[in-house]
Amino acid sequence: MLDGTVTPALTRRSPTAYLARLLRLPRAHGTLTTGLLLAAAILLLSGLGPVLYGRDPFALHTAHVLAGPSWQFPFGTDDLGRNAFARLMVAGRSTLYVAIPAACVAFVVGTFYGLVSGLGPRLLDQAMMRLLDAVLALPGLVVLIFFGAIVPLNNTSLIALLGLISWPPLARLVRNETLAQRERDFVLAARQLGAGFIHIATTHLLRVMAPILVVNFTFLIGDMIFALSALSFLGLGVQPPHTSWGGLLQQGLELVALNAWWLIAPPGLMIFAAMLATSLIGQGLLARSGLALR
Repeated sequence: MLDGTVTPALTRRSPTAYLARLLRLPRAHGTLTTGLLLAAAILLLSGLGPVLYGRDPFALHTAHVLAGPSWQFPFGTDDLGRNAFARLMVAGRSTLYVAIPAACVAFVVGTFYGLVSGLGPRLLDQAMMRLLDAVLALPGLVVLIFFGAIVPLNNTSLIALLGLISWPPLARLVRNETLAQRERDFVLAARQLGAGFIHIATTHLLRVMAPILVVNFTFLIGDMIFALSALSFLGLGVQPPHTSWGGLLQQGLELVALNAWWLIAPPGLMIFAAMLATSLIGQGLLARSGLALR
């Protein structure tokens, strides 16, 4: 330029790059749509299924103990003659009642911790990161088993237990993103105008990090379902008379010698489907946000 400055040239997107983006766009939409449809089916089965089906999951059908799938009992019965299909839907409701609030707890704690660490003084950031490293060094499943064995188990304690053990990875991510954004012009301008921590965090930083946070929240739900299923499989999750998918899987495996496969496959498939749905939704959102930035 005449004034001695260098202005970057405006480059047009090449036809090849534009075509590649068009080919990736349906794939991103397809992944997200598949995940949403699968999640909707699971929510309908677990939420409205028990009401629409109308069968008592605790009723004992003594004449049909360990009966295989039939028109009367689509997923057979267990060793007490209870309707396995009705129990599967009620177990899904119990699983989601714990997993989704636990993911919310982990999300809120991790986000707040990461924002405080990233926006705070350097000394505070170092202290909080050392504490975070210590928490991350603990084996999560072992900690869950330890506290699950000494804490009275109910939905509230399970939500708190799962949520408060799962926040560190998100906290580290939020802290790193906060450090990357805290020196940008809009944050510095807000500070010059007297904005405080809450205003900067909610008005500026959370908006910038929204795509990353939404994607990680979907992954957190899948992690909570898996963790709760693992605890229930070990007998430390949802307690009788209620049950969860992990509890049904554990009960079915106790009868594996009787070849009662209908008590093993459905809860295992439901755990897999729920984790697959959250993974597809997260990957679809991540792909869409990536395409939007290009």
